[in-house]
Amino acid sequence: MSFLPGRRRVATVHDGPTSAAVRAEAEPYVGGAGPVGVLLCHGFTGSPHSMRPWAQDLEAAGFRVHLPRLPGHGTSWQELNRTRWTDWYAAVDRAFTALAAECEQVFVAGLSMGGALALRLAEQYGDQVAGLALVNPCINIVDPRIKVLRLLSAVPSLPGIANDIAMPGVDEGGYDRNPLRALASQTHLWADVRSNLGRVSQPVLVYWSRQDHVVDPSSLALIKAGVRSAELEVVVLERSYHVATLDYDAADIFRGSGEFFRRHATSGPQGGRTEDQGSRG
Repeated sequence: MSFLPGRRRVATVHDGPTSAAVRAEAEPYVGGAGPVGVLLCHGFTGSPHSMRPWAQDLEAAGFRVHLPRLPGHGTSWQELNRTRWTDWYAAVDRAFTALAAECEQVFVAGLSMGGALALRLAEQYGDQVAGLALVNPCINIVDPRIKVLRLLSAVPSLPGIANDIAMPGVDEGGYDRNPLRALASQTHLWADVRSNLGRVSQPVLVYWSRQDHVVDPSSLALIKAGVRSAELEVVVLERSYHVATLDYDAADIFRGSGEFFRRHATSGPQGGRTEDQGSRG
């Protein structure tokens, strides 16, 4: 499995209405108070549902959190196909600006494509972003079919990539179709982020699932080679798949990222370093 599933005969699926109701579980989330904020960015075809437990854990730990819904997400895959990466980035940019106006310091966290959006915020805002916590970030896919997406324009979607979760019975609430025009736009986001990785000098914490059926290891390799961060920590997750924020290692991600934010906070929630989790890269 990857952003592009294996070859199969694909039934024609026509675009639906231009707008759709937001699913209840996909609503954005804002909570907490205090001088230290965390902006959380969800992934492609997903919604805030995949990040809400993380946001609520950080809120309980004393952080102020913003978890926006990206345009075209949490509604219908047809609507997502009408959006572009600049729409998604504009949403997190607005949320970051709002959170920065409320807090003395802001950290950014991201899952999958949300990791690419988080990296771009760090590239654009410099030290206004205090640090990054990324879970299976995606800024590249080695599948050669990615390069010919424009030739698939007659096919609006392929089977979805949602629910790559090891824990039985967990549903991230993502789309069951992968909208190809939106995916093609995402590749432009990846290229933009890759070209500016040298601007990232903030502390970076990456959680990387050893078994990930959506994102291949090339993204992690590019991040490690490209950023200028003096502190880049990689925690290997042995029990979780791609959507690790809803999987077996979720509690470790929540606890470890909270400690990472506290360690680099100049004010607000403070705490000592917790024990190492997983393997370090």
